[in-house]
Amino acid sequence: MIFTRLVTCGDSFTEGMSDEIIDGQYRGWADRIADVMAAQTSGFTYVNLAIRGKLVRQVVSDQVPIALTFVEGKHTLVTFHAGANDVIRPNYKPELVLPLYSQAVRTIAASGATVLLFTVLERTGNTGKTAELWATRFADFNKNVRAIASEVGAIVADANEESFLSDTRFLANDRLHLNEIGHDRVAQGILEEIGLPFSKEWRTPLPPALPKAFMRKFLEDSQWFIAFLLPWIWRRLRGKSSGDGRSAKYPQPIPWPNR
Repeated sequence: MIFTRLVTCGDSFTEGMSDEIIDGQYRGWADRIADVMAAQTSGFTYVNLAIRGKLVRQVVSDQVPIALTFVEGKHTLVTFHAGANDVIRPNYKPELVLPLYSQAVRTIAASGATVLLFTVLERTGNTGKTAELWATRFADFNKNVRAIASEVGAIVADANEESFLSDTRFLANDRLHLNEIGHDRVAQGILEEIGLPFSKEWRTPLPPALPKAFMRKFLEDSQWFIAFLLPWIWRRLRGKSSGDGRSAKYPQPIPWPNR
């Protein structure tokens, strides 16, 4: 398939946090696959509507209607990733989130676009009650993703098929978002899924990690707690989101590459 347009909807994962910054914007896996798509055809355009921190209902109400106005048939690839921010919240309600997610996918598929969906990594290497709770929730969430993908004929980028992706060295210092290496691995996996040139090295696990000294680990854990976890808790207590007041980085189709 040759794609003439890429339209992406979602949260921080699709916005590109915390990849390298180019021209004041996180690059991210979406920019990376846009680079390859643009090399396949002339006149390629790219839209990225994703904003960090958004919940499924926000992506569905604020981004999907705009995305649909940019669809030009099957040669438009629309990516939809939402739900991870819902699942990790204490008041997560799958009976509301999952049907909303599925109906959004049906709506996108009805536009005639080629649709790409994502599962969420269930096992991240963490242990404890919270890790088990999230693994159970995400397994149920992913089951829903695969079911609706099968129903409408969407492509699925399934992170759980590659166990090495749970390596925490693919994460940024916040231990939540992908770093530059992680975004590149995701991009290469997506390119393989959609039949475009990709690096076969993306499936190669990183070399075994060296053990960390106790004091170094303690200092890293303390820094993470102060710099990332406490601000996240404070936002939740106030009902705030990291995406409040932010705009999409590419809200209109732009010729790509734009640099």
